[in-house]
Amino acid sequence: MERQDRIRLTEAEQKARRNRSIAIGVVLVALVVVFYLVTLAKMAS
Repeated sequence: MERQDRIRLTEAEQKARRNRSIAIGVVLVALVVVFYLVTLAKMAS
């Protein structure tokens, strides 16, 4: 049974959601890189 009461997003909303998701992904990758570099720096000293 398919639900008919699902919310339909407009093209602009879909694009905004995609851009937001990409931005969150980039931030998460950047945090991983920062933690990795900090760990390497602490281990080297």
